[in-house]
Amino acid sequence: MVLDKQATPPDSRTSYVLRQLEGERLTIPGSKGVFRILASSKQTNGGIAVFTSGATLSDAPGFHWHQEAHDVFLVTKGFLKLWNGDKCRIMGPGDFAYVPPKVIHNPELLGPHTETLGLVAPGDWIDFFRYVAESYGGVLVPETDDRNLKALLIPKVMAAKDRFDVHFERDYTPPEVGEWLPTENQIPEEPATPYFLKADTGPRWLAGGVLSRPFITAAHTNNKFAISSIESSGEYKDTFLNGKRFLTFAEVDHCFFVVEGSLSVTLQGQDGETTLTAGETLVVSAGQAFALSFTSRYVKALSFTNGAGLEALIQTAAGEQFSGFVIPDELQAWDVSAFEKAASTVGAKIE
Repeated sequence: MVLDKQATPPDSRTSYVLRQLEGERLTIPGSKGVFRILASSKQTNGGIAVFTSGATLSDAPGFHWHQEAHDVFLVTKGFLKLWNGDKCRIMGPGDFAYVPPKVIHNPELLGPHTETLGLVAPGDWIDFFRYVAESYGGVLVPETDDRNLKALLIPKVMAAKDRFDVHFERDYTPPEVGEWLPTENQIPEEPATPYFLKADTGPRWLAGGVLSRPFITAAHTNNKFAISSIESSGEYKDTFLNGKRFLTFAEVDHCFFVVEGSLSVTLQGQDGETTLTAGETLVVSAGQAFALSFTSRYVKALSFTNGAGLEALIQTAAGEQFSGFVIPDELQAWDVSAFEKAASTVGAKIE
């Protein structure tokens, strides 16, 4: 038995696989966009919600902030104009931004067809999307939906202004769009600081043939969540993640979104493996032992966790940052004992 590929997340905290462009699909009337919820509170014990968002050129929702919710934006296609505190940037594929609580922000999708990956913590915040949206049954996005977004959205928001952690600022004077700074290639040392991170920059950790490229770490979010790119190759013959070693994170859920190549997973107690390709999602619930394999020449998956997860294990085992920007041609020497020691410090178990 292998994991069946589903169209929507289950109603409980369990492991599952979603097909490309699936999830709980919602559209806000007139937005010409779609949210595809991959995981939320039911699947992550309230910790995080992970979703993709796609739209053609459309109006921004308006300047707002959250009292408790953290927000992130990771562009995968097209362009996004994001106001984030005292900065505004035009973001392209691979660019990332983090918006902590109480920071005023506003995303505007510039198109022509923009796709992003998002995360909010705590996960219950996603109920705001469910409240203001309706189900979507189309293919990509409702490009011809010409309903008046603000006329439909504002009355709903006003009617439920005390139910959701969304606070609009009508008289806000936003910053002008600026050029990317040379310093926007690293994660700030100060926790809960808003920032932009240019594509393919930031810290990199390589251990056991697996590269972790964090967008944000658990240390920066007071252990609420972490996001990282996990990369490797099926050409390597004996990586740490090669389908033979089972990992268990007792308290942390993992959501893997495959960007390139193919990634296979085996759950302990399961006969056979499930292979995911680009656009598909794997969610592994906390406490479930799992083994991953990279099954194409190059594999890139984005990892979203509600705490320190696989990215922390790789970082701790590596010990030092990797100076290269891409995975090397040859598998570097590594020692499984480094991972066993690292596991004991990040709350993981290796079998």
